Amino acid sequence: MHQSPRFSALVASVLAAALVIMTPGAARAATVTVQAESYAAQSGVQLEATADSGGGQNAAYLAEGDWMRYDNVDLGAAGTLTVQARVASAVGTGRIELRTGSATGPLLTQFTIAATGGWQVWSTLTTTVASHPTGAQTVFALLRNSTGGDFVNINWFSFGDGAPADSGPGWVPINQAAWNAQLAEFNALVPRTVPANSVRVPEFNATCAYSHSHPDDPIVFPGMPGASHMHSFLGNSLTDAYTTTGTLLANAGTSCRPAPDLSAYWIPTLYQNDRAIEPKDVVVYYGSRLTDSSVTKPFPQGFRMIAGDAKLQTPTPAGSVNAFYCAGPGGEIGRSTDGNWPICASTATLMFHLVFQDCWDGKHLDSPTHKAHVSYSYDGTCRGDYPVAIPNLSFLISYPTAGTAAGFRLASGMASSMHGDAFFAWDNREQSLRVKNCLVQRAKCNTNGDF
Repeated sequence: MHQSPRFSALVASVLAAALVIMTPGAARAATVTVQAESYAAQSGVQLEATADSGGGQNAAYLAEGDWMRYDNVDLGAAGTLTVQARVASAVGTGRIELRTGSATGPLLTQFTIAATGGWQVWSTLTTTVASHPTGAQTVFALLRNSTGGDFVNINWFSFGDGAPADSGPGWVPINQAAWNAQLAEFNALVPRTVPANSVRVPEFNATCAYSHSHPDDPIVFPGMPGASHMHSFLGNSLTDAYTTTGTLLANAGTSCRPAPDLSAYWIPTLYQNDRAIEPKDVVVYYGSRLTDSSVTKPFPQGFRMIAGDAKLQTPTPAGSVNAFYCAGPGGEIGRSTDGNWPICASTATLMFHLVFQDCWDGKHLDSPTHKAHVSYSYDGTCRGDYPVAIPNLSFLISYPTAGTAAGFRLASGMASSMHGDAFFAWDNREQSLRVKNCLVQRAKCNTNGDF
């Protein structure tokens, strides 16, 4: 068997963010996506956390003779059927057969597997079927390989009517003319000379205070006030369920410095004994984890994304990654009764560090899962379906509390459900200057964008 890649503890923890699964057989849009782990039966299959966009799990360690069965897969009406498979392979040399009815039933289509560059380097394969069974079908995925050994991981399959898989409800295409103009301005900027004594770390930041709270989420539930759990908002002072790029840019009020950052940032509200504990401050870092940070582009105007998973409800005992922790003298001195929350010394501070995706598909401002248009860079590059490097956003959140044995709760549930949203509305030139001066040149800058 191949060994799945071992990422850093922080990155591995981020993978818990799960994809939204469209249920086969439900009222369908142009394309139905079937997650590989949603099989009704299988042989020889193991599951592992995936490094692909949105996280979740992939079917792993797949070799000759392994198979998965999917029930009630809606193949739609007669006509052209576009079938896709999301795969990763370090060796290639095999194929995936999709058959209907049974493992020996009619061949629907097949995919030839070539090496993608690694067991967690993902690529989308596409085939077109002219004639196929219609409506709900049982689909078998059979793995074929004559050379022996594991040869492919699978994240999902999709079945559509010929429309691109990245079109339809939830996909927000970028305004290409506006993006081209933003890029032209960025490319024309001449970076400032970095002083000789500067720290050569690609970074700038926005320093934000708590602004207000609403049970709203303008990314997940736009135009639906009260539809979400309670969120603590940072940045733009008028963020609510009706927020758009236009409303953000029209309102100059922000709890963040610098003033040209009119973006909205938010996290689930933290509670202690049903009393809201709002962040003392949040530093929103814009950095780079790439080998070559000079390829980084600014965020497009109106860009949206989410990190973390509000639905993830798992224990976070001591030593868990991507968890709340104590920073400062004395550090952690105990755990809550349920073991999921740290108790900090009176001289320490409760903290959380949330890391966002840093590679973009270059085509969409948002996607149905609010993650499918972005991905994490796991090998220091952005490539494949996510070729555009964007600033590596992260929230460093501090809370004015030490905690007790009673612990806390998030508005979204357990500590594991911590997540964050970002809706960008920078002054284009001011963001571009910071990306050009600080990230492209690998120089540490402050809140004002100065070295």
